[in-house]
Amino acid sequence: MTMMSDIEEATRLTRAGRLAEATALLRRAMSGGPEPAPAPTPRPSPFAARKPRIVDVEPETGDPIPQGGRFLSQTCRIAAGQRDYRLHVPARALPSPAPLLLMLHGCTQSPEDFAAGTRMNALAEERGLIVAWPAQAQAANPQKCWNWFTASEQRREGTEASILAAIARQVMRDHPVDARRVYVAGLSAGGAAAAILGQAYPDIIAAVGVHSGLPVGAARDMPSAFAAMRQGAPGPAAKRLVPTIVFHADKDTTVTPRNGDAVIAQQEAAAGALRLVVERGRAPGGHGWTRRQQQDASGRTVLEQWMVHGGGHAWSGGDAAGSYTDPRGPDASRAMLDFFDQQTLNR
Repeated sequence: MTMMSDIEEATRLTRAGRLAEATALLRRAMSGGPEPAPAPTPRPSPFAARKPRIVDVEPETGDPIPQGGRFLSQTCRIAAGQRDYRLHVPARALPSPAPLLLMLHGCTQSPEDFAAGTRMNALAEERGLIVAWPAQAQAANPQKCWNWFTASEQRREGTEASILAAIARQVMRDHPVDARRVYVAGLSAGGAAAAILGQAYPDIIAAVGVHSGLPVGAARDMPSAFAAMRQGAPGPAAKRLVPTIVFHADKDTTVTPRNGDAVIAQQEAAAGALRLVVERGRAPGGHGWTRRQQQDASGRTVLEQWMVHGGGHAWSGGDAAGSYTDPRGPDASRAMLDFFDQQTLNR
């Protein structure tokens, strides 16, 4: 089925009230492009327990928990709803207080799968940060997509963004977190949700990472979501600059790379005068890349955009132990942490 026929079919299903089927069609479209690495073998959810607990490494997910680290299973409940999440607390001594990073998975993925594919927990051990891995509830979306394409989810209160913000607050309450250094990153639907969280909660989020995602407001419903994925869509100008790093591949046939441009353009509107620095290179034995950094008057990079030449709809530089990864680089996880290291929330 072509993208245009997908749009027509999704519109028909939505008008017929068959939202679950329309959402499933969106998920299949968001999961298109190059064949992904195999997903982990399904198994009972580790989120069944009500109390936080430590879960051992599960071999079929690769190694999302570095030696000595803790991978806690927790739940956050607020009036808007609840979500389970995994929390990686490094084994190494943390700075006091430590940065916090929220990682938002893509459609059909789980926190464990996303952790294995991005290797972000291993980097957290190196750099001394806490990583939260929220899990989209299947009751909220049958394919576990974050609902970035729904108009009612693109605001601050009573939304998935409000639940994600509550997760950040809960971790900040329970662990020594630097409230000025809270970040969010995501892949595909998770990248679009990360952009929404950054704009909805600029008082919490110091910087955003969007990998293969879309700008805030690119869609308001299912048909416009398909159109934005296929041809790109601008979002309204941000009212306040939230430092943002974007990764996208120029051969992504699932979410056009024009959406990465739109994420940056959305923030440029609130940024003022910036100095542009362009670099080009190639990952060892892998893809070429172009990196565009926009720096403020102090020399700090506040907007950064990586175009991966020849890549598809997958986490750049990821590990094949997780789904939707491209090990041929460049390493998006390290690049995002390097960018986040420059960003501190100004209250």
